[in-house]
Amino acid sequence: MTLLKAVVRPDKLDAVKAMLDGIGVSGMTVTEVRGHGSQKGHTAIYRGQEYSVSLLPKIQIEVVVSSDRADEVAAAIVRAARTGEIGDGRVFLTPVTHSYKIRTGEREA
Repeated sequence: MTLLKAVVRPDKLDAVKAMLDGIGVSGMTVTEVRGHGSQKGHTAIYRGQEYSVSLLPKIQIEVVVSSDRADEVAAAIVRAARTGEIGDGRVFLTPVTHSYKIRTGEREA
């Protein structure tokens, strides 16, 4: 199994969800997060005062898939989330050795 953690623009969440549904990926966890990479934030003006916004709102999507589908799912997320501009996000892949169902205590490999 592989954990895919994608950090994308908030407006791309629906496109990523639709793409994952389209390729048969059903379960996911979605979290609102803040951060920056190459984008480094921006300056904004509020009530006449200029201030720096260094942590930008993003959406983190986590899905666990079989290892043989991990690259296919990562490519689908990239296709759905890409705008071609700085700040599109990243997809991280991490091996998962096993998991447990909380309700039953059953171990899955």
